[in-house]
Amino acid sequence: MKRKQFLKRLGMSGLIVPLLTSCSRDDVTPSATNAAVSSGTCSATDSETEGPFPTKSPSGLVMTDIRSDRTGVALSIVVTIQNKNNACAALAGAIVDIWHCDKDGTYSEYGGTSMQPVNYTAVHFLRGRQTTDSNGQVGFTSIFPGWYQGRSTHIHVHVYDAAGKSLLVTQIAFPEGTGSAVSLVNGSTADGYTKGMTGYTANVSDNVFSDSWANELATLTGSIDNGYALAHTIVVTA
Repeated sequence: MKRKQFLKRLGMSGLIVPLLTSCSRDDVTPSATNAAVSSGTCSATDSETEGPFPTKSPSGLVMTDIRSDRTGVALSIVVTIQNKNNACAALAGAIVDIWHCDKDGTYSEYGGTSMQPVNYTAVHFLRGRQTTDSNGQVGFTSIFPGWYQGRSTHIHVHVYDAAGKSLLVTQIAFPEGTGSAVSLVNGSTADGYTKGMTGYTANVSDNVFSDSWANELATLTGSIDNGYALAHTIVVTA
């Protein structure tokens, strides 16, 4: 599906604003209309582990289209960064890294071990870096993540200030339940999701999210046929 058709079906085609990027492929760009409204009072997003598969050289992965050769249900990602120390205003110039597993639950840059037998140490799919615009937003084009044993569906995020100082490592959780995107996508064998939901670890039982995922839960819209759009706000102390 071409990018313009995908965005039009999601109702976003008229809302796209320019985003300066070094990536020359078709990219998804964040929309100012999706920016979270600052109320002046907000809670910092929970810090979480970067996990066993962090990006090894994120500065070399400045791109918005992070799919590489990975296939699956289309997912556009818009993340808004707010500054708790500035009345929850949008934080421009922040560096945002994201990474997640493919539809089979495996990560690039790792493998050949008991933790992940498939060896992807030489590739870098589903990892990317962008810098927030004046609305505090970054956008990525990706695929819907699969899952692996012990974890619910999630996306890793590391936020830095403009100078490269780490501000927050966190994760994005996905809404679950009957009829949710997680349930529908993982049942879509036609798109290569072969695990289904048997053995899936829900947010409530996930060792990262089980304490609380209230401020880590994304908003998802869309469908399998047209792709999904994920929007999420992360509040840092900058």
